[in-house]
Amino acid sequence: MREHEPLVEAVAPLAELAEKTPKLEGVPTGVPGLDELFFVTEWRDGKPVRRSLGGIPRYAVLQVTGVSDTGKSLMVEQFAVERARHGEPCVFVTTEAPGPFVALSLQLRARAMGVPLDAVDRAVILVDAATHTTLAHDLGTLLSTLAYAIRTYRARAVVIDSLTGFYEAREMQAREIVRPLYSFLKKWHQTALAVSQKRSGHELLTAEAAGGFAVGHILDGSLVLAKQPVLTAQQARLYRIPIGETVRLFRIDGCRMSGHDTATHLLDITPEGLVRIGPRLSDLARGKSSTTAGEEEAE
Repeated sequence: MREHEPLVEAVAPLAELAEKTPKLEGVPTGVPGLDELFFVTEWRDGKPVRRSLGGIPRYAVLQVTGVSDTGKSLMVEQFAVERARHGEPCVFVTTEAPGPFVALSLQLRARAMGVPLDAVDRAVILVDAATHTTLAHDLGTLLSTLAYAIRTYRARAVVIDSLTGFYEAREMQAREIVRPLYSFLKKWHQTALAVSQKRSGHELLTAEAAGGFAVGHILDGSLVLAKQPVLTAQQARLYRIPIGETVRLFRIDGCRMSGHDTATHLLDITPEGLVRIGPRLSDLARGKSSTTAGEEEAE
């Protein structure tokens, strides 16, 4: 058996790596009720206290997953528009709708959020993999194109709608695509949200079967959106909507880069087409309003 030489440059004490550790800060998402659900724990007067990050962790690569019509695309569009509000360029990769239709949708989201259209036009850079299908089928070309867009426009955020479009009908290869893409986004110091389609036959509020084979294990965390019909009087009382209506739900299914709320929340899509995160179901059951993670003392 051949002896292998050690890869010495892969070994380093934590103190040396800590010098390269990025500052933990929040990136506002433009989704009401979401930013407060990520936090860090600090010690005050000998007690652990949660401090809200005020957004998703900077440089996190998060999956936004759920079945169809749960608000996934709305959520990532709001994120892109919010980055534009802050003057932070965002690369928006579309594998679903062609570029002009995505542009129209982003403009609608901007109007609803009160963000000037010229700010969005300047700060959101579209990569149209729906029209230019080579990008969806050739990983090398995709990564080179992303590098060009990030470098040229000095982007700090990336949205992908959807990740599933890169491996439709070949889910067993999902890891081979998502792992290099995740490493690329980390190397280029991007904060990213990637939509993935979840099959409806699996558990409602987990990332199971989302985005292909074990994709959720590669990324930094998952935001899970769900919907279900209200069929019983008990459900109608809990959700406070009539029997026969559809309720939408939301939970954070893990985030390795910061603390996060673990409860299930109501999710609402407003008439203006904006997603917002509502109260915890546990608070609804007790007849209370939602309490944000940033206001809670850690247990």
